[in-house]
Amino acid sequence: MKKLAFFLVLVSLAFCQLNAQTIKLLAISKTNGYRHAAIPAAKAALTLMAQQQNWSISFTEDSLQFSDYKALKQYNAIIFVMTTGDIFSDKEQAAIQKFVERGGGLLTIHTGTDTEYDWPWYNAALGAKFKSHPKQQQARFLVKDSVHPATNMLPKEWVRFDELYNFRDSIPTNLHVLIELDETSYTGGTMGKHPIAWYQTVKKGRVLQTALGHTDASYKEPLFLQHLQGAIAWVSKANTQ
Repeated sequence: MKKLAFFLVLVSLAFCQLNAQTIKLLAISKTNGYRHAAIPAAKAALTLMAQQQNWSISFTEDSLQFSDYKALKQYNAIIFVMTTGDIFSDKEQAAIQKFVERGGGLLTIHTGTDTEYDWPWYNAALGAKFKSHPKQQQARFLVKDSVHPATNMLPKEWVRFDELYNFRDSIPTNLHVLIELDETSYTGGTMGKHPIAWYQTVKKGRVLQTALGHTDASYKEPLFLQHLQGAIAWVSKANTQ
């Protein structure tokens, strides 16, 4: 009887190990433009999140780590942590494109739309380019998708303080909007209908852009951190949605 119980415990442990998914992430915070003071806070928060979720995360400022698809494919997803400007060579761009299109994930935090303006594939994958922002202020965020893992924990109307991006053009209709800004709740919005977080699939891969997260305080907000956690899980395909 004891042997049977021991055997069942071993089977249960093996089953759990098979079903546990270890997420491996590569995050870059390289800048060739404005460098956000909140980068250290973001990295600290993501490090703690990874520890709590039993994920593996590596941080770099070296774009050469993105130059080889064979090296990238060991990761479930890559994260752009407040990157700005032109930071990747043609070879690195080609490897990232291949990584995403073959099933990898890409999450951009806050400044994805302020990165790589002259890279056509990236701009199509992300869906927008940064134009401007008013002063940092409190605003009302309208959650348009309450089912997605990046937003299912958020209230339908989420009031918080941040730097609020305007984009050069309207967001393409093929993108799935997660969160919009209510421009009547603050000053300086120029979009009218104003998506601020969205996603799309790019061939076999997943891309999610959130323009939230400018301030140090953002990385101590439980709801914002849950938003990022859900976004990472989704682009990494840790769920089937």
